[in-house]
Amino acid sequence: MPHYSHVLAWLLGLEGIALLRSQAGDDLGPSREFVQARLDEVRALLADPDLAARPGGTVGDIGTREGYAQWVHSYDDAGNPLIAAEEPVVRPLLDALKLGRVLDAACGTGRHAQYLAELGHEVVGVDSSPEMLDRAGIKVPGGDFRAGEIDRLPFPDESFDSLVCALALTYQPRLDPTLAEFARVLRPGGQLILSDIHWLSLYLGGVSSVDGPEGRLAMPASRFLPSDYLSAAIASGFTVRACHEPRWGDVPGGHGGSDAQRYCPEAVRAACRDTPALIVWHLERTA
Repeated sequence: MPHYSHVLAWLLGLEGIALLRSQAGDDLGPSREFVQARLDEVRALLADPDLAARPGGTVGDIGTREGYAQWVHSYDDAGNPLIAAEEPVVRPLLDALKLGRVLDAACGTGRHAQYLAELGHEVVGVDSSPEMLDRAGIKVPGGDFRAGEIDRLPFPDESFDSLVCALALTYQPRLDPTLAEFARVLRPGGQLILSDIHWLSLYLGGVSSVDGPEGRLAMPASRFLPSDYLSAAIASGFTVRACHEPRWGDVPGGHGGSDAQRYCPEAVRAACRDTPALIVWHLERTA
């Protein structure tokens, strides 16, 4: 939902998280020196006339279809840190799937569909963004790509041997309808590979946003806890094969935004280091 944003509040928030972690005993460096550096930086931020003069503003909402239309040419560039954290965990799970008919739900530009096709699977993709589907069709000329919503899939029951859904569930208001739909189109014993941005990462600057004509626009994101995924999966007839929460190691460059990297890069690293970036599930339809 729309919210007020101010750069100084964001920077002070990052400093505060870094200080909280240091007070909880996290290994963030020599304690006295680290804490003093953060306090000095907070004083400098509060005294900075340029930051004080910056106007705040309301960050509005934008739908996923409109948001992804703006990202289509850069979404899966090599510099996307979330994809860089996701693929080393998800790709081995895809490698282990038995060859068959696979649905890439919310396929985007087709990065996983392309990988699956190269492994020899029959690939079908569905996405709500026409621009993303066009890119996917270029990447996978033999793929079957269709427009649709992941909570209302345009396929008959038990149509697929496996299903992958990457970095999309956070944009759903509820998990239950989508997980039930995934179970419906999977055959008994079908494998489901899910990845999603971690709820903690969303609070540390991971909410997707784009530039609008009158300011920033953010795609509404749900902060699902691991127990939310688990409850929805069990209710839909899935069993858990594995769950992973890959963490940020060395915090990627640019994390927190350009202002954070300019004014308090050490605080950004301390606030975000070793926090979970994603959650990845391997589920099996058993009912």
